[in-house]
Amino acid sequence: MDAFTRISAQRAHEIIESSDVTIVDVRDADSFAQEHIPKANSLNDGNIDAFLADTDKEKPLICYCYRGISSQRAAAFFADRGFKKVYSIDGGWEDWKKIYA
Repeated sequence: MDAFTRISAQRAHEIIESSDVTIVDVRDADSFAQEHIPKANSLNDGNIDAFLADTDKEKPLICYCYRGISSQRAAAFFADRGFKKVYSIDGGWEDWKKIYA
């Protein structure tokens, strides 16, 4: 069984609307600054350690990137570090913004 689940942008939206989740954006800081999913955290090498230390690993965690490839690696990384329910958005920001941005 995979350590994380790949989901559509629509399913991610349903999860975000129906539960208390943590959202991580693994795109570059400039892209995040221009637009991102509401309440998302921009993660990078400079803040990842604090994020790991301070984030509730029991809450669902949704990862996204540009198109859904890098977020799969990020999701596996977080699952390996004890996050219980980890998701990666297939199609990433590109699919999300077609519907919700």
